[in-house]
Amino acid sequence: MTTAPTSRAGRNLPAAIGVGVGLGAMLILVLAYVPDVWYVVVSVAIAVATWEVGKRMRDGGFDIALIPLLLGGQAIIWSSWPWGVEGAFVAFAVTVLVMMVWKLFAQGLAEAPTHYVRDLSLSILVLAWLPMLAMFAADMVRQSDGNFRVFTMVIVVVCSDVGGYAAGVLFGKHPMAPAISPKKSWEGLVGSLVVGTVGAVCCSLFLLGTAWWVGVALGPLMVIVATVGDLVESQVKRDLGIKDMGSLLPGHGGIMDRLDSLLPSSLVSWGILTLLV
Repeated sequence: MTTAPTSRAGRNLPAAIGVGVGLGAMLILVLAYVPDVWYVVVSVAIAVATWEVGKRMRDGGFDIALIPLLLGGQAIIWSSWPWGVEGAFVAFAVTVLVMMVWKLFAQGLAEAPTHYVRDLSLSILVLAWLPMLAMFAADMVRQSDGNFRVFTMVIVVVCSDVGGYAAGVLFGKHPMAPAISPKKSWEGLVGSLVVGTVGAVCCSLFLLGTAWWVGVALGPLMVIVATVGDLVESQVKRDLGIKDMGSLLPGHGGIMDRLDSLLPSSLVSWGILTLLV
């Protein structure tokens, strides 16, 4: 029996390519024809990713406040629809208060909670890491030419991934952070910076209709935060002793394994494009 070809990262390449193409086609259709549905896409993706992360952390012995996280995450994203970023921050603060009370009485009134500070702090971290950062990607679609702004964010991250993978495979000899992600190399980072910046410049000129230098400002910064986002999730998975957060996407892992670079990039792209475009 033959096995499916795998990448250097041990992935099933045909499955990974097929899933990637499918997700890309869905993204194009939504943003081109029904951009308001982008809110639904983001909210569903974050709900699934929060469930994946919560389950993995609970399996690892951390009792995070999963139900408030799921409900509060949705409140953060959807509050930005009528009230913008301010509404999302209010929803974030309210969710933190709810989690404080939830964890305080998680074991009943007669018994003191165990690991209260640890589990509450981790719950707040997940809330800020997933729904709060994802809110910027959702809110961006409401801006002028918002669908093109979201396209720009996704295209630059994809260019960063492709450039980093190609340069790493062809030239990678010097590990960048071997203790966290052994496959990443400094040559790969250079490839990400070159291809990601070219992608950002092209998006600035042809999608956003703005100056080329906006892409020069956007591209390198997005590549750096996307790379850091990938490393952060890699370290979290290393702490938990797992390879993937989930198994929903063949060849990719879970939803969270596809969002690790996009989440911090959404904040940077929202900020840069709001300021410069």
